[in-house]
Order: sequence, then structure tokens, then C-alpha cells
Amino acid sequence: MNVHLINPSDTAFGTAVITPRWLFVLAAATPSIYGDPKICDETLESLNVSDIAPGDVVGIGIHTGNALRGYAVGKLARERGATVIFGGIHATLYPEETLELGGGHAAVKGDGDLIWAEVLKDCVKGTLKRIYDGGRVEPENLREARWDLLPPNRYMWASVQTVRGCAKHCSFCSVWRTDGQRPRQRTSDIVIQEVVELRRKGFRFIALADDNFYPVTLTDLKLAERQGNQERIATLRAIRAERFELMERMSHLPRDMTFFTQITMEAAEDTEFLDAMRKARIRGALVGVEAVTPEGLKSVYKDFNLSGEKLVAQLKKFREHGVHVLGSFIFGLPTDRADTFEATHALADRAGITFAQFVMLTPFAGTVDFEKWEKAFGQDIPKVEGVPITRYWLIPPEKRPKMFMPHPTMTSEEMRQRTQGVWDNFYDWRSIWRRSSCTPNLRARLAFVLISKLYRQMYASTGIATDSARRNRATSWARWIAKPCSKLFQGKPMPELQAPPRTEHADQLAAAAHAGALHVIQ
Repeated sequence: MNVHLINPSDTAFGTAVITPRWLFVLAAATPSIYGDPKICDETLESLNVSDIAPGDVVGIGIHTGNALRGYAVGKLARERGATVIFGGIHATLYPEETLELGGGHAAVKGDGDLIWAEVLKDCVKGTLKRIYDGGRVEPENLREARWDLLPPNRYMWASVQTVRGCAKHCSFCSVWRTDGQRPRQRTSDIVIQEVVELRRKGFRFIALADDNFYPVTLTDLKLAERQGNQERIATLRAIRAERFELMERMSHLPRDMTFFTQITMEAAEDTEFLDAMRKARIRGALVGVEAVTPEGLKSVYKDFNLSGEKLVAQLKKFREHGVHVLGSFIFGLPTDRADTFEATHALADRAGITFAQFVMLTPFAGTVDFEKWEKAFGQDIPKVEGVPITRYWLIPPEKRPKMFMPHPTMTSEEMRQRTQGVWDNFYDWRSIWRRSSCTPNLRARLAFVLISKLYRQMYASTGIATDSARRNRATSWARWIAKPCSKLFQGKPMPELQAPPRTEHADQLAAAAHAGALHVIQ
């Protein structure tokens, strides 16, 4: 029996930007008695179905965006006589759908770190259940990835997770529901060892693939202080202290390393935290700006963000402290008007955002927005080729609507064109070259230009285009750009590299953070 782990994708680029971490974590969760799993990442190359034999076990991880391709792969694997197991965010939300439409024999909800071994054991015994619930694994049980199974020179960035869960409750996001609102934070020892293993292989660029790298805000601490909740204060201080300890140890890693993560806007208020990020060489962060008006922010339950000129000043704080922002903006909110698009582009430019993504409002499964949207239809749900629009992920991508929520003032096509226009303007050659001046040398500047164009091709044209021809052109351009890009990101392997030990300074920083950053809180 062979174990196959498959990351489905409709498009193979030959080279990928970031390693799909779950593949290699689940490989680590596969007991050695079954041998090394065979890993297939379809963003690199499409699955060779002939590799699957009767009696094999095929694990397929899906999110809503790749569920349809995942179901096609599942049915192909089942036809080959394999046992098909679905997991991932979408399987957590719709386990029965994976069995009915994807040829699945079983589905795993929640984290797979511990439950995967039980699933494989049941496969062998012939006692496979339909649904397994892996729950939310505590941080000490989160598995390290099997990076020894990585194909060489295929990924530009590696990925390591330091914390799982997000305390926020944004209406368009499902993370806080699937991963929970309690931060589950791994110790610095485990994280550093995994980072060192990747640098030994030649990875200089690593994404900290966290739901929120800034799990404790100054506001959280102040609120706990006002409430006199000593237990919560101690918990928050301990989480914060561990963050500072990790960043201090990261600062002693090889100086050619660069890290990227995802944080909330509130981190701009915590300059001590931003300075620690800069010292740790966390050069960039995805920040969910979402909207530039108070009305827009309120509509997505994100009114803890600022707007207007205050937002510009807050975004500039990141760059002033050495952290470049990949700003994420949403178009299609009920409060948007025709001038919102140019106003958003102008604000992003004025705030000095280094990268940006502009997405059309989509009711993602598992979110508050989705529940409201689905409920609004009642029994009168429109269909596309027989598929209810509320199950849009089952509609072929080329026929799938680009806007699902009717807008009070703009048509779907107008929204699509205006969104595409913002992408085009933000990522034109002149703008990219101007922004690339933030890099330290010509090699880095060239990498910046290429990755900007690659990002635009992979995430703008393919996501907003309405016809397959344009999607195909975008994919071809992305493949062409990816080849030189990957070489610029590769580093010389450092097989002898050792993990930096805990230092007295790290202990002092952790102690100061555990004390609650009193000079800020008081």
C-alpha cells in the first residue's frame, strides 16, 4: 500500500511561490510503517494517475477554491481502486459533500496532525469511518513538516507555521471558525529548528504561514488590565513573551534570510513589536486593510481598522519600522461607489504600500458573509448549469460568476473592469520600478520586479478574467516569469548550520514582554 498526498490545482506553473505546508506536515504524520508518502503538488505539475494503484490510500487536501479539481482527482483515484480521504478547510465545512461528489471514502474535519495515523490504521484494518474529527490540536502536538521530501529547486519560498488561530471575527473570513480564536502558539525551539532545516537546504526566504502573527494586541492587554482578569493577563503576557523570544532568536539566523508573515493592522500601534520584527528580518507582512472608508470597514466587522488619512499614517508606520506591507483590499462592498476604486489605488500609493491585492467580495464558505448571502435567497436560489449559485465552487471556473452579491449601484461587469483596472495601474512597469527602490541591490531589485509581475499574473488575471483565453495567457506569462524568479530566490545550501541557542538577551526580552510592556500599557 502506498500513501499519496495530493494538493489539487487546475493550473500547473512548473514553479510555485510558497510550499504548500500541509502536504509535508501530513507526510510527517504518516507512520513510518507505511513508507514515505508520494507527494503531488499540482501547482507544479498535474497528477499522473497511473502512479495510483489498487489498494493505495490517497489523501486530498482542499479549500473552497480548489474543491472542484479535488473532486475530479478523488473520482479518478477511486476508479483506480484507491481509498480516497479528503481533508482541509473545505472538507471541515462540507465533509458529506466530499463523499457524495468527490468519490471520497472518508473525510477528516479539523487538524490532521494526530488523526491521520488513526485514519490510515483503519484503512488497513478495513474499519474506515465516514467522518473523522481531528479537532484543534494543541501547539505541542502540531507536527513538524517532512521537508526532506521537498522536490529540489521547485519553490521560491518555504513556509513555517508559528501560531494557529485568530482572535478576530471578520465577516469575510472563516479562519476564526475553523482554526479557533484562541492562539495555539508553537515554542521558539521547534520553530527555529524547522527554519534552520530549511536554510540548510538553501531556502533564504520563508513565509511564516500564520493566521495572525500578532496574536496579542496592546488593546487586548489594556482590556484585561481594566477587567482585573489576572488569569487572562498572565496568558496574554506569556503569548507575547514567546513572540519576542522567537523574534530575538530569529535575529541570530544567517543574515541573508528574509521572512514574510500575516498580521492585523493593530500591530502598527505596537512599535516595540515592529522593531522586533525588523531585527528578526521579517521584512514584509500581509495586512488586511479591506476598505478605506469607515462605512466599508463596519460592513465587514473590521471597524477596529482606521480609515482615510489616519489609515495612511498607520500604514506608513510599518514601513518606518522596516516592515513592508502587502495590503489586501476588497471591492464590491455595498458602500462602494465608482470613485472607490481610484480612491483605494491612490491611498495605497500614498501610504507607500509595497505590494497589494485587490479582490472582489466573495462569500467564502464558513463565513458570516456566506451565511447571510445564502439565507437571503431563501428557496429561490438561481442556478448555473444546474448548480445552485450558493455552491459556486462546483461551477467550472470559466462559467463561474465573478460577483455573487448584487451591488446597489454597479453591475458585475463594471465591478470586474474597475477591479482589473486597479490591478493594472498598481502593477504597471513604472510603478513597480519606483517601489523596487526599497531593495538593497540590483539583484534584489530585479527579483522585486519579477515577483511583482508574477504576483499580478497569478492572482489578478486568473482570478478576475472572464474568458479562458485570457486565463491561459496569464498562466503562460506566469510560467515564463517564474523560471528566472526562482533562481533569484535560491541560496547556497548551509548543511552545517546550527540552531541559535537561547541567549540571555532573549530571556530578558521575554521577561519584559511577560511583564506586559508596562511602559506602553500604563
